[in-house]
Amino acid sequence: MTLQPLLIAATLAATLTSAACAQVVARDAWARATVAPQKASGAFMQLTAAQDARLVSVSSPEVPIVEIHEMTMQDHVMKMRQVPSLALPAGKTVELKPGGYHLMLLDLKKPLTAGDRLPLTLVIEGRDGRRERVDVTAEIRAPGAAGKPGHAH
Repeated sequence: MTLQPLLIAATLAATLTSAACAQVVARDAWARATVAPQKASGAFMQLTAAQDARLVSVSSPEVPIVEIHEMTMQDHVMKMRQVPSLALPAGKTVELKPGGYHLMLLDLKKPLTAGDRLPLTLVIEGRDGRRERVDVTAEIRAPGAAGKPGHAH
């Protein structure tokens, strides 16, 4: 047996494995700045997956606990709860934003300062159960700032 058929088979397997990944793109990632002694904040972004996938976890070397949360209105009361994952339908942008789905940054050891950057690692699971990591850098924005940089709400 020659080496060439093995190389072709390995290349084909690698190509098929790559195609099975969710291929998620994150845009406009930002987190809300905090003031001492505030121990929590939120992070936001838009996520678009090439194939159906789920955001299953998030971590950061600078934040001890990062959770996926949802805010909903129930009986005229805004409620927030942790969710185990967030569906990312193929080709559709899912927005993590204030008042909706977002990432909770908990047990902060130091304030998040406007202008700094926060590294986040998203764990995405495809329909086939394979997981991939997406590294994102969120811009820290002043309280009251939302949406695009320089636009206060």
